Amino acid sequence: MRRRLAGRGVAATGLVAAAALVLTGCGSSDSSGSADSSGSSAAKLSVKAAYMPQPVTDSMAAGYLVIENDGGTADELTSVTSDIAQDVTVHETTGQSMQEVAGLKVPADGELVLKSGGNHLMFENLKRKPKEGETVSLRLNFTKSKAITVEMPVKSATYQPTSGH
Repeated sequence: MRRRLAGRGVAATGLVAAAALVLTGCGSSDSSGSADSSGSSAAKLSVKAAYMPQPVTDSMAAGYLVIENDGGTADELTSVTSDIAQDVTVHETTGQSMQEVAGLKVPADGELVLKSGGNHLMFENLKRKPKEGETVSLRLNFTKSKAITVEMPVKSATYQPTSGH
């Protein structure tokens, strides 16, 4: 192989160099924003204003929170797990209808707001009915960033946040 390349001279050397530049360019333009990335453009996620209204049924509850992204790369909330429910689903509300979705975008330098009457979490098939004053643990999973564990306080069934939502 070495002889064939050497026999082709400058053209082969230029082709190899061009291929290396293309591959290097592809690698450096990757904007995956993974949590392990040391670049300043990576998603930088945090959670605030999390709460669960005390459920009115024994089988289902809702959850609300705000995911802030102080990084320059968007991410996506893809799934949620909790020890309190068999299933936690992500729901999008459009107009008067809600539907389960595979994920919700967390914009770069922005926030994803999950609120009553809007996008939210549904805790389905509750293993036990949480009471006001308790805390529910959940794990938020993202496309690019590391998972975030959240301790969500259970509020009264009629609780309305004054800010953050």
